[in-house]
Amino acid sequence: MNRLKERYNEEIRSLLVEKFDYTSIMQAPRIEKIVVNMGVGDAIDNTKVLDDAFDELTRLTGQKPVITKAKKSIANFKLREGMPIGCKVTLRGEKMYDFLDKVVSIALPRVRDFQGVSPKAFDGRGNYTLGVKEQLIFPEIDYDKVNRVRGMDIVIVTTAQTDLEAKELLTQFGMPFRKS
Repeated sequence: MNRLKERYNEEIRSLLVEKFDYTSIMQAPRIEKIVVNMGVGDAIDNTKVLDDAFDELTRLTGQKPVITKAKKSIANFKLREGMPIGCKVTLRGEKMYDFLDKVVSIALPRVRDFQGVSPKAFDGRGNYTLGVKEQLIFPEIDYDKVNRVRGMDIVIVTTAQTDLEAKELLTQFGMPFRKS
């Protein structure tokens, strides 16, 4: 069993029940899924760029990504509806906890001039979005094999009803929020 999942079941859940006065431990918020999205705008001109992003995302998450396609045609960007423009992975269960552990304990501390993640990136319903500027902060990515630095969005979907509950949940998991 993953150490974060174990910690959630043994410590964090009861701590949240106590803090927010829930009547049952089943009311305590939990992480439902993590969606990692990598948009590749250059894929319009060069499809090999999308293959590189696909391989990197597979290596990071341990799961095969899904190619995302354009929903609308935009003439200024030479973009037509249905063209592949990115890839995404939805992580659940063990892989989700492994990836969260990797992000919190390995990747984020490797960011240059890191002061913490923004505490304002919640959506109002308890979900948190984190933007990463470069994929090089992950240990699986070999610096010499990267042909272009790409960013990604990491969306942590929780069952929390409010942002306050979600922030407390992520803080207990070790998410380094910036002091405001």
